[in-house]
Amino acid sequence: MLDILGLVGQLNRPKLLVQSARIGVDDYSRDQHLGRILRRPAPPRPGEAILHLLELERELDTKRREDRADYSIARHVEVLIAIMGEARILRAVTRA
Repeated sequence: MLDILGLVGQLNRPKLLVQSARIGVDDYSRDQHLGRILRRPAPPRPGEAILHLLELERELDTKRREDRADYSIARHVEVLIAIMGEARILRAVTRA
């Protein structure tokens, strides 16, 4: 699991995106948000969720860098919030 957290730690995104996600992470609720973000009925375990979220985030970041019309900053922040929230959960589980 630490490798997954290492992947999260390697993310290097614009400061404004990261700051926005940090503001929202305290309100993150996996039961409320994760299924909608991943568009799956049942949320996967935190490690698997992070891998899916990282894939989504890479796609969003590519759209951002290419200045594509279908890029959504709100969706990007939402995914970053979920990554941070799931990383918190994974850290708590691995410590226990």
